[in-house]
Order: sequence, then structure tokens, then C-alpha cells
Amino acid sequence: MRCATDSRLLRPGRVGLPPWCDAFLAPPGSGDLFATRAWYDSIIAHACPAGVEPVLALCGDAMLVPLFADARRLRGMVTPYSLEWRPLAARGAAPTQPAGRALAGLLRGGPPTRLEAMAGGQAPWLLGLREGGMALGAFRHFGNWREVVADWPAYLQARPAALRNTILRKLARAARDFEYERVASPGPALDRAIDDFIAVRGRSWKPAEPFPHFDAELLRAMAAQGAARLGVLRGAGGQAVAAQYWLVDGGRAHLMKLVHDEAAVAASPGTVLTALMIRGLIEQDAVRELDFGRGDDAYKQLWVAERRQRMGMMVTDPWHPAGMLELARQAAGHGRRWLRGVPA
Repeated sequence: MRCATDSRLLRPGRVGLPPWCDAFLAPPGSGDLFATRAWYDSIIAHACPAGVEPVLALCGDAMLVPLFADARRLRGMVTPYSLEWRPLAARGAAPTQPAGRALAGLLRGGPPTRLEAMAGGQAPWLLGLREGGMALGAFRHFGNWREVVADWPAYLQARPAALRNTILRKLARAARDFEYERVASPGPALDRAIDDFIAVRGRSWKPAEPFPHFDAELLRAMAAQGAARLGVLRGAGGQAVAAQYWLVDGGRAHLMKLVHDEAAVAASPGTVLTALMIRGLIEQDAVRELDFGRGDDAYKQLWVAERRQRMGMMVTDPWHPAGMLELARQAAGHGRRWLRGVPA
């Protein structure tokens, strides 16, 4: 498979993205972690649902759109782990209106396409989709909590008093009660920490993973490019009682998953580990933005202060029978979830 100059849909298989895709992917360290090869190759190999295959919409030589396809329709290549998604423009440029029109030509005549986890700054190519005859229905997908940070003392001082006091009290005892390990490099230590993460997850409150191998393989791929930070807290006897991992890139740190052993909850191992990890991210990694991932869980508002909205978009051919039904459904539900216009 090679890069083409015309617009078409390509099916790369389940191994990973073809080499020519590197012209559209962000390099490690760019701060654009969810547009890197390590991210997309991990999704394709370890988080592709049954009955679904990866599809690449190549819009000339200007834009590459990673998608999933099932028997009914296309959708963005987004998983329960995805924090951001957008089309990938060549040479790091922003997707343009002409590229959006080219994408409309690929989607026209098919059922609606669902796009999710979209950040701001998408207007040009979305306007191109509309110019190409597609109807756009925007909806709220999930909330994302984050905060810009300067240093550990200032960050800690900005926390609510109850959390700040808990952190100070628990950290004072942590050296006596816990053993803390932070792993960032590939090798045996990372493999042991991944085993601890999996074991703690099995003793936590969380339901079974939809893709049980994804976390481990993503950690290995990201560690190879210096972007993984896996923390483990061990209690008496050396048994892990809390674990979490972050992805760090270009001064941004994304919390991907955190778990703790329900039997150890009285000792607040999750709070201790989160504080230790954040202090390390700020002081050792010089992180300037903390991102707490998907959802509006109440605890996130204690650790970071700013909420932003990740959007979704239904891209619909109004002349397709399924498109007509989709637009009727949106009209019936307007005012609850659906938004007017193209998000800026």
C-alpha cells in the first residue's frame, strides 16, 4: 500500500498503520500524543472491537482520517481510552476546508458517520464537509478536566482545603506505610509494574476491561518513546495496593487509568499515589498541564480545576435513507443533546 494523490478509503489491516502514514502522524514529543504512531498502532492491534476493521480515509495528499468500519457504517477510530480525536493533516498543518470537501466526497452516498472525542479548532474541515453536501449534527460527548500548573507548592495550595490537608497528612506517613515505585523505561521493572497494575485492577471496583491487553501494550509502546509513567504503591508484605499510569508528551500529562485495592481503601492508597505521581510529573518531568481524562467524576474536580467539553459529530448524507432517519432523530431530540452550528 502506498500514499495516493486521490481521495479514497483504504483498509490497512490489524497490524498497524502503513509506513506512508508517517507523513500525517505527529512525532513523539510534539504534545500531540493522540496523533502518534504508538497510539494508533496500539488501538489497531489491541483495541479494535470484534466485527470492526480499521479504515483510513485518504483525502488527496492533505488529510488522513482514521476510522472504524462495521457492517453498517463508519465511525471515528475512537475507543473507551481515547481522550482526543481529529483528522490528521500532512506535515502537522491544520485540516482545511478543501480536505473536508474531499472527505464529503468519500462519505456521500453512505449511512451517517459518527465522530467522537473531538477537541476545539475543527471548524475549517467541518465547514468543508458541509460545503460538500453533508449535514452536521453536533452533540456533547464527554467532559474533560484539566489544569495548567507551575510548581508543586502552588498546585498543592490551589487544592480544596480538605484534599490538601489529606495529602499533607498521608504523604507524611507514606514513607513508613508504603513503598512507591515510578517506572518510565522499558524493561523488567516495567513488566513487573504492569503485572502489579493488572493485579490491583482485579481487586478494584472497576468492571472488566473491554480490551484486556490494551493498557499493558500501550504502556510498552509509549515507554519505548519515553511517554509512559506507571506508578505502583505497595503496602505491607510488598503487595501492590494502588496503581495508575499517565502518558506524558510535550509538557502535557494525561491520566489514563487509576485503580486501588478495595481492601486497602481505609489507608487512602489512591490519594497517596495520585499525589506522588503529580508531584513527580511537575518536578521531574516539568509537566505544565495535567489532564484527568474522560468523564465528570466528582474526584477529578478536586485535583484539577478546569472543565472542557469534548464534542461528537454525526456526518449525514441527507439524501441517503439512513441519513433521513438520522436527521429526523436529531430533530426530535433537539434541545436535549444536539447543538446548533459547527463547534469553533
